[in-house]
Amino acid sequence: MNQYPNPFDGVKLFFRQRSVLSTLILINAGVWILSMIVWVVFFLFSQANYDSWILNFLALPASIGLLSLKPWTLFTYMFLHLDFFHILFNMLWLFWFGRIFLEYLNPRQLLVTYFFGGISGGLLYILAFNLFPVFLPQLNSSLALGASASVMAIVMAISFYVPNYTIQLLFVGRVKIIYLALVLFIFDFFAIPAGNSGGHFAHIGGALWGFLYVLYLRKGYLPHLIGTSWGWPDKLKNVFHRQRKKTTNNYTYYSRPKTDDEYNLEKSEKQQKTDSILEKISKGGYDSLTKEEKAFLFRTSGKNN
Repeated sequence: MNQYPNPFDGVKLFFRQRSVLSTLILINAGVWILSMIVWVVFFLFSQANYDSWILNFLALPASIGLLSLKPWTLFTYMFLHLDFFHILFNMLWLFWFGRIFLEYLNPRQLLVTYFFGGISGGLLYILAFNLFPVFLPQLNSSLALGASASVMAIVMAISFYVPNYTIQLLFVGRVKIIYLALVLFIFDFFAIPAGNSGGHFAHIGGALWGFLYVLYLRKGYLPHLIGTSWGWPDKLKNVFHRQRKKTTNNYTYYSRPKTDDEYNLEKSEKQQKTDSILEKISKGGYDSLTKEEKAFLFRTSGKNN
């Protein structure tokens, strides 16, 4: 009997793998669900200040004085959404461009781009509102929230890393992602006077981080603060890795760590194999996989976090 492909098999497999990308999406979704639960509770107890309570605790204030009282908001704001369509479109962009990002770069670099893109966007938003006189009347009341700056950093980073990568756009056709990224950046710049100025500044800040980070990866122009590894713990790990010995036939060999090119090639080959298996699932269901393919997915899901 022919089995109809289940369109949710690929989605379930994506989240079952517990990768950095799926974890970021789940954290954003979890924070949104919790905020909706709080909204229901406030409604049941006739509390009308739900929005202000959530925003005051988790959103990023433009005022430096208010930020000094709750510095954690520089991190929490990039996971906070109150509007359904806000989180929906942010997570769709994160999913689409996060998948492209992981075809060429590793999960730690995705995490670095997300967090520091969000921080850079938040800092540029604060700087703009404290620097330009037009924003002074709104300084003490303006708040920023959402993952847009982090997502924009990922879009810009991968667009400059593989500028010739093309995607299919509805009513447009195939477009290089570098053109899409540049259009988004230009739109944010010219939309600053039109409304949501803080959001546009945050997008620009995230985009600038994504561009500078890729510039570092490609050319090494920036100081060696954040590279392909995740801080000093991985540097220590690499030191011990180089000293690890392999003994065979009374001869001692020292293992050589992989270069970035070797790592990216291996990552790309695994991703291509994963994509072919996911396509097979979409056509024939999970049961159509061979034992070897199922074992490969099981091993991959255990290494992607």
